[in-house]
Amino acid sequence: MRYGRIILFTKFMFIALLILFTNCKDQEDRVPFVVVDTQLNLALPIYQDLNIVGNWIYVSGGSQGIIVYRFSTDEFRAFDRHCTFNVPDQCRIEVDNSNIQAEDVQCCNSVFSIIDGTVQSGDAFVGLTQYQTSFFNNVVSITN
Repeated sequence: MRYGRIILFTKFMFIALLILFTNCKDQEDRVPFVVVDTQLNLALPIYQDLNIVGNWIYVSGGSQGIIVYRFSTDEFRAFDRHCTFNVPDQCRIEVDNSNIQAEDVQCCNSVFSIIDGTVQSGDAFVGLTQYQTSFFNNVVSITN
């Protein structure tokens, strides 16, 4: 009877440690959570590029900055610039000459779409962290 309890306890401890180590690894692979609550008034000259569909700008915030992309007349997309591959290296992506992709080929060797944040090529397998956006009275609100 006592031998059975020891085996049961050993199995329980093994499973508990396995779960613990698995969760710790996942935390290292995630872009750090940073509270984002930003408003962009498109009437201001600093944000004028966002008055045209298909344009984008960088704004401060998030983990490594934010890319804001005007998807349509009333819809915006916002993505953290922190590359999702080798997260601890804190690689920052930049929009390339195509104006629809962001990349960091030096640090994280990955290319992402700024339209939907998906991985286009490279080592990353998780898309960019996307923030919620809303548009009302010519003001873009970005939150998480």
